[in-house]
Order: sequence, then C-alpha cells, then structure tokens
Amino acid sequence: MSQVCLLLALLTLCSCTKVSSTNSLELVKEQWSSYENQCLDYLTATPPATGLVCNRTFDLYVCWPDGLPGTTVNVSCPWFLPWYRKVQQGLVYRVCNEDGQWEEKNTSECEDDPGEHQYGRILSQLRIMYTVGYSLSLGALLLALGILITFRKLHCMRNNIHMNLFASFILRAVSILVKDALLTLTLDTRSSSDTQTQGWVNIPAVTWCRGAMVMMQYSVMANNYWLLVEGIYLHSLLVITVFSEKKYFYIYLAIGWGAPLIFVLPWITVKYLYENVE
Repeated sequence: MSQVCLLLALLTLCSCTKVSSTNSLELVKEQWSSYENQCLDYLTATPPATGLVCNRTFDLYVCWPDGLPGTTVNVSCPWFLPWYRKVQQGLVYRVCNEDGQWEEKNTSECEDDPGEHQYGRILSQLRIMYTVGYSLSLGALLLALGILITFRKLHCMRNNIHMNLFASFILRAVSILVKDALLTLTLDTRSSSDTQTQGWVNIPAVTWCRGAMVMMQYSVMANNYWLLVEGIYLHSLLVITVFSEKKYFYIYLAIGWGAPLIFVLPWITVKYLYENVE
C-alpha cells in the first residue's frame, strides 16, 4: 500500500513541477508501463527459487527479485522517474523477514531535490487552508441566501442582485470542492487493486471532474460580472432612468449569467479540441 501511495505522489509531483504537466504525466505513465512490462518479463523468465524466500514481486514502484530470509535486498532506482539522472546511483532497500515475508515499507535513495518535496508540502498545506476557507464561506453564503429567500419582505431589486451574487460565489465554492474531490478520486489507485475496476470507476470521475472545472471557470467569471452589476445598479440609483426596475433586472441577469458564456464557451471549445487530456 505504501508503494502505491509513493507512486501516486511521484506522478502528482511530476505533473505539478514540470513545464507541461499533461505531457510530463503522460510520459511518466508510458515509462512506468514499460518498466512494469520489463519487470514482469524478468520475473517470468527467472527460474523459480528453491527453499524459503521472499517472493519476487513488482510493488508498482520497483522490481524486486527473490530475497533470502533475514537479509536486506537492494535494487537500483527505477528508471521511469523523471529525475532518474539525478538518482541513478541510488538504491531502494527492503527487508526480507525470517518468515519469508517482505516488510511493508522500504527505504529509498531515489527522492528528488528536497526543495521540490518542500514545495509539494507547501501546496498541500495551502490546499487544506483554502478548502477550510471555501467550506466556511459556503456555509455562510448558504445561510445568507436562505434568509434572503425565506423572508419575502427582503425581496427587492438590491437584494435580488445580492442573491445572485451569493449564488455565483456558492457555485464557485461547490465547483472547487467537488473538483478537488473528483481529482483525488481520479488519480487515487488505492481504491481498488483491479485495473479494470479502477478504469470503470474513474471514467465517470474524469467526466464529472471536467464538468466541475468548467463550472469553476464559469462561476469565477460570473462573480466578476455580478460585481459589475452591483456597480451598475448603484450607478443607476444616482441617475434618472427611463426603464422600470423589472426591465433592468432582466438586463442584469443577462450580464451576470450570460456574459461569462462569451468567454467560457470558446475556452471549452479550444480546451476540448487542443488540450483534452487529463
């Protein structure tokens, strides 16, 4: 299990720190798949061991040969790592117990620059901070929106605009939280050891993750346009108007929810046609 977590961390770190996250992740996947096939060929071709040994295995990170009980087995760093040139002299160690069972954890000299790991930890901490912030914001906005909707005496042009502004921020918070949750589900290979099951589970997750990403982009635009509507409404209170407030509100709805589509729809089209990977 720890090796699977390590592999997930390596793939995620690669996708975050390289120039092109999509291309880097795809390249690592291809190299990892080649490494796996090479390892399985080696394990199959090697004659079976006699006596008690820790069985040869591929733990999704490195390829282990048969190990003698009571010894520490070491192998070279796997060459699919993006930073392999830096650690090609390094080793991965794993203890073979007296009962012929491998220790669950291993010791590795294959880590990348500690600075990048520190960067990954900082990103992780920032994600926790903004998740807590968005969750608190979501709760407060839902409460405020509920109050404005429930009490009819509060219904007026000003509060109607406020409600739509709150709704756009609620949509933003929900889409970000859902996107993060689905992204974790999509990349998490620990949910099942069966590859076909993982693929079946993750295909809907990828689709919903893309949808959440689109809604996040749209809601960010809607936030800004509803803030623009707030400014337009305040300006309209200071000048003589020839249209009724009701007609103005339809214009406000078109600006707040319609104008973002002018930018989001072309973005969706270009993203789908030219960068529809991961």
